Parts: sequence; C-alpha cells; structure tokens
Amino acid sequence: MLKSLAATLVFASGLAVSAPALAAPNDYSKDENWLCRPGRKDACAVDQSTTIVAANGDLMREDFKADPKAPIDCFYVYPTVSTDPGGNSDMVIDHAERRVVEQQLARFGAKCRLFAPMYRQITLEALRSNMMGKPIPMDPQLGFNDVRDAWADYLKRDNGGRGVVLIGHSQGARVLQGLLRDEAAMTPAKGRIVSALILGMNTPVGADKTFASLPPCTAASQTGCYVSYVSFREVAPPPANSRFGRATEPGMTAACVNPAALGGGSAPLKAYLTNGSTTAPNVWVKPEKKIDTPFVAVPGLLTGTCVEKDGASYLSVKVNADPADPRTDVLTGDVIANGKVLDDWGLHLIDVNLTMGNLVEIVGAQGAAWGHKGHH
Repeated sequence: MLKSLAATLVFASGLAVSAPALAAPNDYSKDENWLCRPGRKDACAVDQSTTIVAANGDLMREDFKADPKAPIDCFYVYPTVSTDPGGNSDMVIDHAERRVVEQQLARFGAKCRLFAPMYRQITLEALRSNMMGKPIPMDPQLGFNDVRDAWADYLKRDNGGRGVVLIGHSQGARVLQGLLRDEAAMTPAKGRIVSALILGMNTPVGADKTFASLPPCTAASQTGCYVSYVSFREVAPPPANSRFGRATEPGMTAACVNPAALGGGSAPLKAYLTNGSTTAPNVWVKPEKKIDTPFVAVPGLLTGTCVEKDGASYLSVKVNADPADPRTDVLTGDVIANGKVLDDWGLHLIDVNLTMGNLVEIVGAQGAAWGHKGHH
C-alpha cells in the first residue's frame, strides 16, 4: 500500500489528463458494485483487533466489534490504490481496495453502518505514466460520476432519513469535495449530513473556514461540520514546494481541523498503526514481545497540533520519544524514493491511521448527538 497511497500525490498535483470515450454508468443497485454494505461478509468484515503497547512496555489486547444497529451511516470514498492496467480502474474488487478499507474504514463500523462504492478511479499506472512524461488517457470525471451515482443510489435505497458521515482520503477526498460542492447531488441529503471527514487533501477555505456551507467541527457533539487536515512531522514541516498544506485558490488557505483537539491546541493522537507492514517499525517494544494483531496502538507517543506557518496549514505530528522506556520511538510512514525521504509528501501514507481513534470517537459522539436532536 505504500506505493499506491504515495502515488495519490500526483493526482493532487492537477496534472493534465486526456479523457477516453464516454463510459456507460454503473448500476449501483447491484451489490457487487459496492466494497461495503451493511449485513454482508465483505471487505469491511475484517479483523480490527489491536495490541496496545503502554509506555512501560506492557501489552493489552483490544478487541473490536461492529455495531449493526449503529444510529447513523458512513459513506466512504477510497484513495488511489488501483493496480489495474489503463488510465481508469475497472469495477472488480481486488486486494488493493480490500486493504485500504481495512486500514481506513472498517473501524468506523463501531459507530455507523458502512457504505463504500467501487469507482473507476485514476489508476497507479496512469499516475506513473504522467510522472514519466508519457501520459496515457485517463478520465478523472469518470470516477466522480461513479461516486455521485453511488451516492444517489444510497440516498434512494438505503438512507431512509438517517444521518450520514462522508469520509474520503486523498483522491477520494478530492472526489468528496466535488460531491459536497454539487448542489444537485447534495440537495436530496439536505439536513442529513452529520459531518464530512476530508482527509489528506487540501480543503480550500477563506477567513470564515467554511467549506461547501459546512463550518469546521469545534466540538465532538457538533453536527453538520467538517474535519480536514494533511499531516507532517513536527521536525519536517511542509517545504516551499509542497502541494499539501497549501491551497492553490487565491486568498484561500488549506483547512486544518485537528481531530484530537477540535477546539484548537495540542492533544494526543489516538493512532491505530499497521503491524507487520512497510509503514511499521521493526520492533514495537524491547525486549521484543510477539504481537499478532493487525493493528498496534501506542498511547501517548504522538501529539498533534494544527499549525499555520509560512503560508502552509497542516497537522503537525510530534513524536514524544523517551529513550529511557522500552517502547519504540519510531514513527514510520514517510514517502521514500530511491532511499530518500520526500519531505514535501509529509505523512500522507498514514494520514488516517494517525487519528483513527480520535475520528471514530468524534463520529460516535456525533451519532449520539444526532439521536438526541430527534433525528431518526
């Protein structure tokens, strides 16, 4: 997943693309066009168990259980992961799509019913071809049209007046931004948007910080608001050439809403990091103890703060390293090319993992607030 998520940045750069012939719309009333839907053993029905590594080195297992009776829904658009040939992906569910859902969506199942459509996104091959100066035909509008059609199908068949959280990362977040700006698509959902989690993508805002009529979330119980950020290490802020953390629209800044401190300031990040992957340290604790869960939590190791500096706005991630304790002081997740860390990419690979616990808590509080307000 390292290379696939890293390549998403090319999509963010706004490279010129050429559109192939118009493709027929997908039929989202067919369940096979969805990665996740409620009540199925599908891509979201995956193990989310976690080993919590305390600062003293003690281990504790945290089991996970989805809530089939969750009061609200979550509608998710995944980032660039497709390994399909050609400029746009097909609609066949592959390992790459399953993997990213495991990382970025399944844990929300504790607080909301999960809906995740497949869509004909821009592929890794198309992005790499652009990077090499040999672009192949690709159509970013096709993926957007698919998500818009899936959204319309969800509203028609499944919503039933329920509140819904919109979640997207990187290419998925950009598609989500377009959806939120599409008046025709959003009018049928008027009053039902619990929140929008627009992650790992610059969300352009003015002085009032509003995006698509949504204000930033400032409290966990607030509804009808958004959370958005891009993440960088405290010791490696966005360089001048960084495309993340800087809005390209004149007079706008990139929004930063810290999921760990919605009212502002610094707070611990409740990260769920992947065990046994290219974005995991070799050893979580010394002396080494066997950890066999797919996720690891390291409470107190990471702190997040929204920073505005030198024209950039971003979530600054501090590693609270303590050489005296047995736990790792390593946070991996940088984008590396030819052995060199690319500072302008930040911690894009783990944007969502970094704050997953905070985000799930927010969605849970929003779901409860939604119910208390008399929505149903």
